[in-house]
Amino acid sequence: MSNIKTVCVYCGSGPGTNHHFIESAKAFGKILAENGIRLVYGGGSLGMMGAVASSVLDHGGTVTGIIPDFLTARENAMTRAQEMIVTPDMHERKRLMFERSDAFVALPGGIGTLEELVEQLTWQQLGRHSKPVLLANIDGFWEPLLALFAHMRETQFIRPNLSIDILKAERVEDILPRLRAAAARVGESGKQMAPEIARRL
Repeated sequence: MSNIKTVCVYCGSGPGTNHHFIESAKAFGKILAENGIRLVYGGGSLGMMGAVASSVLDHGGTVTGIIPDFLTARENAMTRAQEMIVTPDMHERKRLMFERSDAFVALPGGIGTLEELVEQLTWQQLGRHSKPVLLANIDGFWEPLLALFAHMRETQFIRPNLSIDILKAERVEDILPRLRAAAARVGESGKQMAPEIARRL
């Protein structure tokens, strides 16, 4: 099934030092809106998060923000979003982001972005889901992480029989086609996480 209706974007609450990062967030937001795909994201209005959400909204798209209560002031929750869900904690935020998304994209970001990305890759490796997970490798931002994954495999902490299906795209225009191609290879049953498993994770 290649009909992706919602994409979760993980990215930084700051802009970073490279102007291509913000440009890529805006460009991807426009692509989502033009393709009628709802953005699911962390709910903030600052930095990369604010850029991608504002771009979706500016181009007539729809946005679901999911933010824990303690971050609503710190990250200036996006008041323009059609749907803003405030959760009691980070665990509930991440569970809802998973449940409401057909695919995941990691734009440049910091430790929080990395943690959310690696969690999805971990669940995928453990067979808990097979939704597409893609690294938007803008100006090579994720190369150090990809090198670390290669090192983990070489040292057999990622065992040979464990596949990690890491998609990546250097250009924003390639993200959606690669997500759709990956989703088409997966049956509907493989994209779902049983509720009892989601609760345990």
